[in-house]
Amino acid sequence: MSEQNQTKAKAGAMIVPVTPFEQNCTILWCEATKKAIVIDPGGDVPNIQAAIAQAKVTVEKIWLTHGHIDHVGGAADLRDQLKVPIEGPHIADKFLLDNVVESGKRFGITGVRDVTPDRWLAEGDTVEIGELVFDILHCPGHSPGSVVFFNKAMRFAHVGDVLFNGSVGRTDLPGGSHETLISSIKDKLLPLGDDVGFICGHGAGSSFGQERMTNPFLTGLA
Repeated sequence: MSEQNQTKAKAGAMIVPVTPFEQNCTILWCEATKKAIVIDPGGDVPNIQAAIAQAKVTVEKIWLTHGHIDHVGGAADLRDQLKVPIEGPHIADKFLLDNVVESGKRFGITGVRDVTPDRWLAEGDTVEIGELVFDILHCPGHSPGSVVFFNKAMRFAHVGDVLFNGSVGRTDLPGGSHETLISSIKDKLLPLGDDVGFICGHGAGSSFGQERMTNPFLTGLA
């Protein structure tokens, strides 16, 4: 795809809060083709299906930012219903995806299934939907296999639970590391530019510049 076409490409998005964790399941689509992806279908699959119908788009892929249950609990069911592949996260989160059912038991969540992606994602990979191309950034810390989807032309990223409006991802879960998380944000996300806006896994989105200047976990970082 030419750089010119990427620059002209436009996207639409709809956020569907799912599960008791109020996780931002995101339906993202290419306006030119109406081809769409669902990012992090954590549960409440009927609600996700209703939103897809409302958006009048054709979902061709499911993308996962990481392996925590509130982001992947409905992925296997949605894949079966839509008959589309799952891409992501990084293979370092395989231990989480292999134990979604067990994780559900700890949180009192039923009706979830373990997940095996059709494609693991790694640093430097790209994924596409319609005319939209996203670079993959491996950003461990919240989980070992967390990935961020970045569209350079639109100055937009989906960061999962790596970074939040006013906060950062928790690091007290298996495989988490606060030092690693801050390094991921400092070394991989902030250099992309202050003008990059993002959708995150919970709550309202923001921009890298806003977070660099006001986020108490990031103020003072170059």
